[in-house]
Amino acid sequence: MKLELTDWDKDLPLEPDEEYQALVRTLNFTEGFGLLFARCYPAEGEQLIGKVKKEITNKNIEVLPLKQAVTNLYEIIDKLDNKEQIDILVITGLEHSFYEYEESKRLTNWNSRDIYSYSWKSVPPVLINLNQQRERFRDSFNICFVFFLPLFAIKYFIQRAPDFFDWRSGLFDFPIDAETLKQESSRILQDGDYEKYLTLTPKERTQKILEIQELLAENHQVTSSQAELLLELGNLHFAGQDNTKAIASYDQALKIKPDKHEAWYNRGNALDDLGRTEEAIASYDQALKFKPDDHQAWYNRGNALGNLGRIEEAIACYDKAVKIKPDLHEAWYNRGITLDELGRNEEAIESYNQALEFKLDYHQTLNNRGIALRKLGRNKEAIASYDKALEIKPDYSRALYNKACCYALQGNIEQALENLQKAIVISPDQWRKLAKTDSGFDSIREDERFQALIQ
Repeated sequence: MKLELTDWDKDLPLEPDEEYQALVRTLNFTEGFGLLFARCYPAEGEQLIGKVKKEITNKNIEVLPLKQAVTNLYEIIDKLDNKEQIDILVITGLEHSFYEYEESKRLTNWNSRDIYSYSWKSVPPVLINLNQQRERFRDSFNICFVFFLPLFAIKYFIQRAPDFFDWRSGLFDFPIDAETLKQESSRILQDGDYEKYLTLTPKERTQKILEIQELLAENHQVTSSQAELLLELGNLHFAGQDNTKAIASYDQALKIKPDKHEAWYNRGNALDDLGRTEEAIASYDQALKFKPDDHQAWYNRGNALGNLGRIEEAIACYDKAVKIKPDLHEAWYNRGITLDELGRNEEAIESYNQALEFKLDYHQTLNNRGIALRKLGRNKEAIASYDKALEIKPDYSRALYNKACCYALQGNIEQALENLQKAIVISPDQWRKLAKTDSGFDSIREDERFQALIQ
């Protein structure tokens, strides 16, 4: 049966064989120019093409696979050497022309309604071209064109190429079969890797997002796979810094599977990135409710509490995190910072030492350890800690500045001036401004050389 536009949103049982026979009949009856659209998953499309070729033997059927974005489809077809002999031309891959456009919507301040509702605001170049050259297609090519497209691409035609789309002879829907749906969903989930998502280009990430949305749109998708796919969808949005959409995907996953601790945890991260810290903490709480030994959730909860100034609670979270994973150097480091803020310098130093036990080359830990030592008047040890930081990062101006301050407190004017000068060379505005009011330099403030450095 041929689908009318109103059929797209109806939850009716599909009859794939009846749909296929309707497509074959239309192809057999169409003489000369025609436009057909078939919604199908790529794997299903390949099978359909092979099946149609075997069934329709009295017509020359060719396939035009588009592997990348195009702007002028007419020119591509016009350059085909055998176009005069083609009766039916199946065009696949036109959706590649929409991937970059999908991403561009997010980069040009489109609001969420424009982005996700397919409302008309602008049109991809290839569709502008198709709208404008509709008559040329009809007059130049004695061919029945069949566009095999995923659902999102069909919607593009409906919303943004209506002139071209209105000339269609048929719109057919071929849902993915249950076994292929299961296999494709499993493939997506097995390949799911947040670190890998971070390395994707915007176009690649958009392609994966749309691929998952296509699988989710299938009526017979199993519930467990829906939750997992929505989690991956959220992770892809989060990797693309689209936190609002990531949260919406995690929320949908949690409606299906409320105990999905990864969704609660990732939701917390997205909320935290948006500055919605209280909500982030509540989300981490839910993650920990279902997985109390999630060290990363304890760590991030501690960071969120620290950002709200709830220092004691933050320390308690870091304690939980390192109890579960003793080598979590980031938790030891942040624990040291929070203890230092409370004036518990000895404990802070112990925490920094633990962090360094698991990550010796973290220059910031060595610098902060030096600060805590200096607060206790242990300037010699502080300088040694700064020196280690500078061995790792020689241009670390903060350590040079702090080292200069220690020398000033010791009364070692030459070393104080030498290190302060090095810091100012690297970051002049920052350290000149700070040195003007830093009490650590009071002992050398009247020295002409110091005054010359801070001017």
